[in-house]
This record gives sequence, structure tokens and C-alpha cells, in this order.
Amino acid sequence: MKVTISEAVKYIGVDDLDLDLFESQYVVPEGMAYNSYVILDEKVAVLDTCDRRKSDEWLANLAEALNGRKPDYLVIHHMEPDHAGTLKLFLDRYPDTVLVGNAKTFSMLPNYYEVSQEKITVKEGETLSLGSHTLQFFMAPMVHWPEVMVSYESTEKILFAADAFGKFGALANETDDWACEARRYYFNICGKYGMQVQALLKKAAALDIQVICPLHGPVLKENLGYYIGLYNTWSKYEAEDHGVFVAVASIHGNTRGAAEYFAEKLKELGEEKVAFTDLTRADVAEAVEDAFRYDRMVLMASSYDAGVFLPMEDFLNHLRVKTYQNRKVALVENGSWGPTAAKTMKAALEGMKNITIMDPIVTIRSAVKESDKAALDALAAVVKEA
Repeated sequence: MKVTISEAVKYIGVDDLDLDLFESQYVVPEGMAYNSYVILDEKVAVLDTCDRRKSDEWLANLAEALNGRKPDYLVIHHMEPDHAGTLKLFLDRYPDTVLVGNAKTFSMLPNYYEVSQEKITVKEGETLSLGSHTLQFFMAPMVHWPEVMVSYESTEKILFAADAFGKFGALANETDDWACEARRYYFNICGKYGMQVQALLKKAAALDIQVICPLHGPVLKENLGYYIGLYNTWSKYEAEDHGVFVAVASIHGNTRGAAEYFAEKLKELGEEKVAFTDLTRADVAEAVEDAFRYDRMVLMASSYDAGVFLPMEDFLNHLRVKTYQNRKVALVENGSWGPTAAKTMKAALEGMKNITIMDPIVTIRSAVKESDKAALDALAAVVKEA
């Protein structure tokens, strides 16, 4: 994939179109991009490597960009294997390269590789001159690993953003809808660390940024306020859209029927944005994305083993881990002889921050009857006005 940044700053990343699960858990039907960059100046700096799955292609891209030159520095923004997986092969080929990282980078490095190269340990705000280009380093711990840092090139005003502003999808399959897969990426990869993302955004606000070069996804050159604005909203745990997310976990179909009825009722009442997910079949990462996207959520689930049907339990656990908060949630349970789903869901939500449980909680016993529809109608009216 040909990506143009500038005469001196070259993109040498690679697409992985064969990957099915990123981090062995997130489906990536459009593949994944492992981004990497080279700055060609009096000194040559390589910024990160790539996943070992694509080492050969990446090394070929690097050699083409170097055009006979040798790198002086390898800047390690992030030690995760999808970005540092080719580090040792790189050093085998270019053994005189000096490694640039922070103290946490180099404490983590021996976990992966035994290397003897010279190292430059950088601290917050320190710089590295390459000639007419200068990199300034800013620590970004837990966005989303403890050693993460970003760098700012002051001549061309480029932020090399590590995993921030990344997204799922190979560049060859890039679409105009950046937010869709960036949102799913953010809430599942970085969503737990909103406070740390806010700290990084405050640092970035003091810089004149014209280009953002992330480690995944497209290089961002225009309308940067849009991307930064979304990151600000997401990392504050604020709703992006006024709307309702209906998530259902149904064993035999009755609860799903109630959920479909409820979603249609919301639309009849004038709710403009209603998202619907069957948790028994959905990608849970997309369900997490929708839960964070909208300001209200409705959970509808069958009772199961004196608790709640397991797909809902799994979903709630994902929300807990990703620090779901600041939302209004309605509950509907189904149970033939001993409904327990609502109690279980409520207990899980009460362990999260600033969650408001809307009344009434509706109980259905097996098939949906006219009296159940009346109760669902009443709840829909409450949700619509919440």
C-alpha cells in the first residue's frame, strides 16, 4: 500500500490481509495494518518495526526506503509484538543501529530479546536531533501498555502516535468511515484507560500537529479536530450519540422476540437511533463499541442456572473490564419458573461507575403475552424520555 507523507518521512508499513483475529480475540475481516516510518535526514531514524508475520515484506520496504543508507536509530514507541516483532531481525541486518526508548521500554526489552546494541534512554520532553528534523518524546503510559511513548517531529509537525488514533483494518481496505472501526478499536484496546488517554490529549494540545501517524490505520492529515474530538469524547466516557442500544441474550427465541418488539416500539415513539444486537451471535467487541457509543442501553436476557444467560454475563464482564460508566440502563428478564436475570444484571451494573438503572424492571415468563407488551410499552416510554 503506497502512503505518501513527505520527501523526508516515508511510510514503510505493511498490510496483513490473512489475519483473522487481532490479539487472538478481535475479528478483523478487513485485515490489519502494521504501520512503521523512516525519517531520512543527516541521521536516519526508523520508527518501530512490525509483527513478525510480515517481517520479510517490512524489511523489503525498509531497504527500498533506505536506498543504500543505514539507519542510525530505531525508535521504539511500543514493545507489543505487533510493532516490535521484527526488532531482532532488523538488528541482525543493521547491527550498528542505536535503540531509542524510555526506561520502561528497556526494562521490558529483555523479556523478548537479548540485544547488545547501544541504547539512548529518553525522558519526558527530551529531543533527538536528526539534522533538520527533531523528535521530541512524550510518555503515554497505559495507552495501552506501560512503556508506550509518542514522538513529535517539530519541522513537519507530525505526531507519531503509537496505538493512539489507530483502527482495525488494512490500508488496502480503507473506507471513508474511519470512526466505525476506530471506535471498536478504541473501546476494546484502550477503553479501560480513559484517564491516561486524557493525559496524552492534554500533551498533544500544546503541540502544533498537522499530521498524525498512528501504528494502525491510515495516516491522518485533514480535519484533525474531528479525530481528536472523538478521542476526547471517548476517553471521558461520554456518549457519542443520543440513542439506545438494545442487547439481548435469548435461549429459545422468546426474549429475542420481546427485544425486537421493544426496538420497534422505540422507533414508533420517535427514537431516531436504535442499535440492536443479539449477543448469542454477535461479535462481543462490536457490542462493547455500541454500549459506549450511545447514552442509553437496554439489556434483555433469559434466566439461566439461577443467574443470567451466559452470553449476557460475558458481555457484562467485558463492560466491567473496559470501565463502562455514565450511562442509563433498562432491564428486561425472562424466566419460566424463577426469573433471576434482572437481579444478576443489576448486581453487575451496580459494580460499575455512575450507572442509573431505569424503572420499571420488566419480567416476562416464557412467551410474550399482551400484558408483557403493555409493560414493554411503558418501559419504552421511559427509555425514550430518559
